[in-house]
Amino acid sequence: MAEKPRTRPSIAKMGEMPDYLLILIVIALLLIGLMMVYSSSFPLAYSLDKEPTYFLTRQGVWAAMGLVIMTLIMRVEYHKWQKLSIIFLLVTLLLLVAVLLFGEEVHGSRQFLLGDSVQPSEMCKLTMVLYIAHWLSSKGEKLKQVTYGLVPFAILIGTIAGLIVLEPDFGTAILIVAVAGSMFFIAGADLIQLAISSIVGSSTLLLLIANSEHAWKRVVIFLQDPFNPGLAQDTYQIIRTLVALGTGGISGTGLGSSPQKAFLPAAHTDAIFAVLGQELGLIGCLVVVGLFAALAYRGFKIALRAGDSFGFILASGTTAWLAFQALINIGVVTVTLPFTGLPLPFISYGGSSLVISMMGVGMLLSISRGAGEKTQEQNAPSGFRGRHGRARLPHPSRRKPAEN
Repeated sequence: MAEKPRTRPSIAKMGEMPDYLLILIVIALLLIGLMMVYSSSFPLAYSLDKEPTYFLTRQGVWAAMGLVIMTLIMRVEYHKWQKLSIIFLLVTLLLLVAVLLFGEEVHGSRQFLLGDSVQPSEMCKLTMVLYIAHWLSSKGEKLKQVTYGLVPFAILIGTIAGLIVLEPDFGTAILIVAVAGSMFFIAGADLIQLAISSIVGSSTLLLLIANSEHAWKRVVIFLQDPFNPGLAQDTYQIIRTLVALGTGGISGTGLGSSPQKAFLPAAHTDAIFAVLGQELGLIGCLVVVGLFAALAYRGFKIALRAGDSFGFILASGTTAWLAFQALINIGVVTVTLPFTGLPLPFISYGGSSLVISMMGVGMLLSISRGAGEKTQEQNAPSGFRGRHGRARLPHPSRRKPAEN
């Protein structure tokens, strides 16, 4: 009697366990974030005539929502999201256009819809990684061809980044281009093409920044001595940030005792790492940096154990997104980079950023549950169609399947 063909079991039936170390790392970051949101925000809550736990309560609700969504995504076989990637991307593009047309202008930019409830640029981080992973994993060796790989890739990323620059939100645009470029490299792009596109992309970005008065001013201020008395008004946030970090010392001034948070702009959002540095000191900063390093390690380890190129690229892109965003935020707070306005994942106050980051972790956990399961690649549902093929990837899924 002929043996029945084997079929790939679903994740729910495989019994694979998620990466519990990654879960513990994320929970640790969430707890530190809730603690620091409360510590950095209660002076602002008092000034707004609200309860001192106002921001903590909202962040706690978003954290709980994020954990539920993360758990649900973790339990879904990750190839199901692959089939919906084009829909997610189209919805995100529509929202990016809608925020330009209907978003309320705040401090010279339009980034939110429905008050401050929906931030399309945050959603774009996840949907871009998901679709690019699907698109790249379907190209195989043809990815090295300019008209098949680089040109459509540049058009796609240029469109997404361009819409975000129009808000304007240069920080998120830079992050998206950096993550997409990393995924393009990981997928096996031609290095010469990648180098040329990096030069062209960087030149275009510099040109856009030079023609944006607000963005160019940030770059000029970054290059100046922040303690120059003549620049005191422009470098106020930089000085407050450096003072907060410098007075924290090794062990910090103590949780809740930062005197700078009442004067530091965006203390509970973009500059929360400075408050953490003052209250928990160098030790607290190293703990947070270590947790992000551990998150990156676990994420790339999940990627290397993925059973197909889609899972490998998706896990790598998600990890790169979270790691790059953390590096940029910490680089800004330590005045290593010009100010960009990117939140610190899992720690800064903000529902859109927190929930989207948790969704990204859910994707990683879903891939970790299916580690080792080899699947057939599918073409990305776009106008850039081509033959089925694998990306040039140095990971275990390239080994030949064992004979029955």
